[in-house]
Amino acid sequence: MKRVTETPTETRERRSKTPDEALAALMRLCARAEKSESDARRLMKGWGVTEAEAERVVARLVRERFIDDSRYAEAFVREKLRLSGWGEYKIRTALRRKGIAGERIDAALAQADRSAMRERLHAMLTRKAAAAKHAAPYELKAKLVRYGLSLGYDYDAVLDAASAILKNEDNECDEF
Repeated sequence: MKRVTETPTETRERRSKTPDEALAALMRLCARAEKSESDARRLMKGWGVTEAEAERVVARLVRERFIDDSRYAEAFVREKLRLSGWGEYKIRTALRRKGIAGERIDAALAQADRSAMRERLHAMLTRKAAAAKHAAPYELKAKLVRYGLSLGYDYDAVLDAASAILKNEDNECDEF
């Protein structure tokens, strides 16, 4: 049986949408999941909607409360803290890339439970320590610190958690 495959040169064309079709599609999307203004603009650009029409559609979506960047930022923070285990710095950077205003990011992060963030960091570093291959405690601590920083946590919080894990395992090493 012959298998038909698509070659890289045969790309699927995206169907362009009128502003009314884009509005209806975005209303459906926003009813299912939070979207930011920049998400809506990016989608409409892909659908071939002009910038002027896209701004009118976004204005209507905001006016009718389908899109609210503050609400989006709060949902994003909750999701990334609980499900992905991200730290504050990584969340802040991701929201900036999405075009969310700094004061909205600050307000959303202010609602975060700091003690739960520390507990989550400690749990993730403990799991990493169990799986990490290392020859010396110093090497393990360096790996834990790099991992914690890559998750977007504060250096001091990562260093404290890594030190606590090493003390619990009786693998103390020199301070960084």
